[in-house]
Amino acid sequence: MLPIVLEVLGSLLAWLCLYAAFCLWNRHRPPEWNCRLVTLLHGAIATCLSGYIALWDGPWPLSHAGSPNTSLQVHVLSLTLGYFIFDLLWCLYFQTEGDLMLLHHTLSICGMVLVLGLGKSATEVNAVVFVSEITNPLLQTRWFLREMGLYHSFLGEVVDFCFVLLFLVLRIGGGALIMYAMVTAPDPNWILKGGGLAMYIVSLGFMIEICRFVRRKMLKKYHSWTRPRSVDASMKTNGHSAAH
Repeated sequence: MLPIVLEVLGSLLAWLCLYAAFCLWNRHRPPEWNCRLVTLLHGAIATCLSGYIALWDGPWPLSHAGSPNTSLQVHVLSLTLGYFIFDLLWCLYFQTEGDLMLLHHTLSICGMVLVLGLGKSATEVNAVVFVSEITNPLLQTRWFLREMGLYHSFLGEVVDFCFVLLFLVLRIGGGALIMYAMVTAPDPNWILKGGGLAMYIVSLGFMIEICRFVRRKMLKKYHSWTRPRSVDASMKTNGHSAAH
């Protein structure tokens, strides 16, 4: 366990140093800007590494839940665990996130600690990291576009569409398959099964928020489409008496 603990501490230190470097580089930017740069970088790295493990290196998470951890899985989870500890500490210090996000971070940290301690079940947890982190770069891109005043554009529409699509297909649909494989497999620890179900419930909470966002956006688009027509109609009839 000592090499894994040192690897996690090294990962935490690396993310802290990266955040400090961004703060020195972007002194005119607020702390959240620099933290989201770290989050964007981690999301891209974690997505690529966990996707490679889940889809190529193996073992397949839907059929090998509870299998022993591979060295590559340990390295990726240690890297991700260090980041989640950094981000949770940052969120608690600056108080920027709600209870749902803090619960998500806490469950993620506990799950990765348990898997690294048990020496098994990294296969399914790595798959959860993949379906969870694949939408993160899009989420951070959306925030940066909004900060730079570029969100209300075609690019902003594309980012929102891809984010919602990937979230529903992979995090909700793919996440459901991973949770079913984990719960029905005999090898995973029962605590890990309960934590996996809790994580999926948190994802459903995020899905409700996303559905509300989509509803608000569609209503705004509907009003923007109907308002010009009503204005044109009023201009055409302006100055003319209504028919009796």
